[in-house]
Order: sequence, then C-alpha cells, then structure tokens
Amino acid sequence: MEKEDLKSLVTQMYENLLDSINTQDTADREQVVEYLRNAVEVVSNMTDEKIDSIEHAKSAFNNAYQEIAKKSISSYEHTNKRFEKLARLHEETLSSYASNMEDIPKIAEKFNNIQTHITDEVKKANEIITKLSTQVNVLEKDSNLDSLTKVFNRQALSKYLANICEQKNEYDDLHLLMLDIDDFKDINEKYGHIVGDKILIFIANILKKTLRDGDKIFRYGGEEFILILHRIDTIHCLKVATRVLEFINKNNLIYKGQSINVTVSIGTSTYDINDDTHEIIHRANTALTKAKKDGKNRICMGRIDGN
Repeated sequence: MEKEDLKSLVTQMYENLLDSINTQDTADREQVVEYLRNAVEVVSNMTDEKIDSIEHAKSAFNNAYQEIAKKSISSYEHTNKRFEKLARLHEETLSSYASNMEDIPKIAEKFNNIQTHITDEVKKANEIITKLSTQVNVLEKDSNLDSLTKVFNRQALSKYLANICEQKNEYDDLHLLMLDIDDFKDINEKYGHIVGDKILIFIANILKKTLRDGDKIFRYGGEEFILILHRIDTIHCLKVATRVLEFINKNNLIYKGQSINVTVSIGTSTYDINDDTHEIIHRANTALTKAKKDGKNRICMGRIDGN
C-alpha cells in the first residue's frame, strides 16, 4: 500500500474506534486496548496482492470486524447458557430445601441472593447479545464485501455501476460479464450446502487469480457473479471470458477426497453511453440465458459492437 492508502486506512480504523465507543453506554481502557489489538491482527493479515484498492482494504477491515463481533456474540451466548444452567440448579436446590422440615433460613437466604445475582447476570447477557446482534446487522448492511466469498457484494455493484452511468462518459472499453455456476441446485442436493459454499469460494478464488488488478468481481446473488472489465476491447473480452471458462474446467474442487467438477456459463455485455444499471445487466443476463439454453459451459456475447 502507498503512504496515502495507509493514512486512509488508519483514519477508517480511528473512526471505527470512535463509533465503537459512542455506541456503548460505558467504555473503559480495556475495551480500547482490545479493539487496537484486534485491529493490529486484522491489518497484519492483509496483503497487497489481496487488496486491489484502498476501498477494498477498508471493506476488508470492516468485514473482519463483523467476524470478531459474531465471535463475541457466540461467546456471550455460551456464557448465557452456563448462567441459565446454574440458575436452574440453584432453583432446584432451593425447592429441595423448601420441602425440608428443618429450619435453615440463613442457607435459604444465601441461595436466594445467589439466585438473584445469577438472574441479573442472565438479563445483562441477553441485553448484550441483542445489542451486538443489532451492531452486526448494521455492519453487514454497510459492508461492501460478500461475507462468504470476500469479493464485492451486490450493494457495491449497484454503487459502482450507478457512478459509471451517471458520469455519461464514453466507456467503449468497459465490458460486463455475468457468470452463473451450472447445475448449482443439483450440486447442493447431491453434496449438501457446505459443499455449495465451498464451490462459491472456489470460483471466487479462481476469478481473483485469473483477472487483472483493475478488473472488479462482484457476487450478484446465489450462484451468480458479475465481472467488470476495464480498458479492453470485445475481442480481448472474449479471450478473458474463455480463459475463465477453461480455468474453471481444469480445476476441480476436492472435498473429503472426492473430486467435484464445476462448470459455468457466461453472458457478456458492452457498456453503452445511454445505459443505466438495469440495461447493461439485463443484456448480460439475456446472453447468459442463451448460453444456458445452448448447452451450458459456454459463453454468449451480447452487444458486441455497441449498436
């Protein structure tokens, strides 16, 4: 990363820290130290080859904090369950003493105090879980990365295309590719959704390795991806699409010792100055539909010359 990129990322971290403090009723030094410790770990795991822009770096940073928040929720839920188990145990103990004819008011009082304390802790834990869940939902809504594949998500695509279409500049060198995994529903039914998730990650990683630094990868939804290629003519766009198709064909996913072959179909569209976000995607989708009907595992070029 360049110096300005690093400054921008640090500013993002600073703003995240302030937001974290402001969203809490109380904040102490330990919480700030824990945030900084986690931040160091997140940034240390970032590599230049995995980040193609500072906006991607910021998104990766925010996305990592989603994972931390989710782990925190899981931890609190575990603690909450332990408290509930203890509460039940003490309640049973109190009930057994209540049926005993012996006079043991002091012991009963002590147990009652413990019961009250545990009940209060369970209530606090539930409040924390609710608060953290809300914060995670906000983070996921604001994030530009797909949490599973770690490529840009549909929200980021909408913003990106809207910016291009609003500028109304000549983008004769911009192409959009819509990629769909063939027979993905059948794969899920045969191997299970865990394998389906692994295939999505597998395809995303292949796309990252195949495309150039300036090209953009978005998960459009389900088993669909959208690729945006810059500074490329139609002939070379077809070459890139062919390379993606062949690379996926040659690389099988290995799961529990079993080789799983995956193919994709691709539809392409060339940007036109009069396009809006719906039109350019619609043309690519129409081409993709034709590729599926023609037998799958192939490319259909839509709007080749821009006329």
